[in-house]
Amino acid sequence: MRIFLAGASGAIGRRLVPLLLEAGHHVTGMTRSAAAAAELERAGAASAIVDVYDAQAVMSAMAAAKPDAVIHQLTDLPREFDQARISASYAANSRIRTEGTRNLIAAAQAAGARRLVVQSIAFAYAPGGEPHAETDPLNLDDPVRAVTVRAAADMERQALEAQGMTAIVLRYGLLYGPGAWTEGPVRKPALHVDAAAQAALLALSRVEPGIYNVADDDGAVSIAKARAALSFDPDFRQS
Repeated sequence: MRIFLAGASGAIGRRLVPLLLEAGHHVTGMTRSAAAAAELERAGAASAIVDVYDAQAVMSAMAAAKPDAVIHQLTDLPREFDQARISASYAANSRIRTEGTRNLIAAAQAAGARRLVVQSIAFAYAPGGEPHAETDPLNLDDPVRAVTVRAAADMERQALEAQGMTAIVLRYGLLYGPGAWTEGPVRKPALHVDAAAQAALLALSRVEPGIYNVADDDGAVSIAKARAALSFDPDFRQS
């Protein structure tokens, strides 16, 4: 399968690229960094140096890649844990999820891609009623993170309503592991970056369209749907 991976140099993207290549997929990784593009090419993937807000450039890169599927792992967050910088990044990260998603979907549709896998968040549910199922309401009025939750909800809506595409939304827990802010779980729902990457790989072929919680089995969200339909394993780690 031909895969266009947006966010190929992020925490999940770096763990996902080798899984995709090992599975025999042809990967084009989108990044804004020339250094990251060179790293992708050394790993055996093709690269596209593109800013997601340049709609025409995204369209051209997608057309050149001719993907069967598009994986959206884009975020705009600081590499290191710094609460002040994280809080300051909420607006930019939300823009990725709204405007960036819009550009990716338009380009994917124009290029004839048939499957869309999107990174969302499993820590946006309204409080109470744990473990949360995918049908539980999101906390759209969260006084601290409303901009984040509303942008995630808009991104999910765009994906699930995209004409001509099968969309799979993966609601990820708070990431830990290589390239994430922490080596181990700190808050629930948590998720190792390797398990997150494997879920995206599995979503390319093993799952019906819809929303799936993807997290550790720590009681915060129900992962029964992902386990049953996706064969998701929260304990998966790359060797």
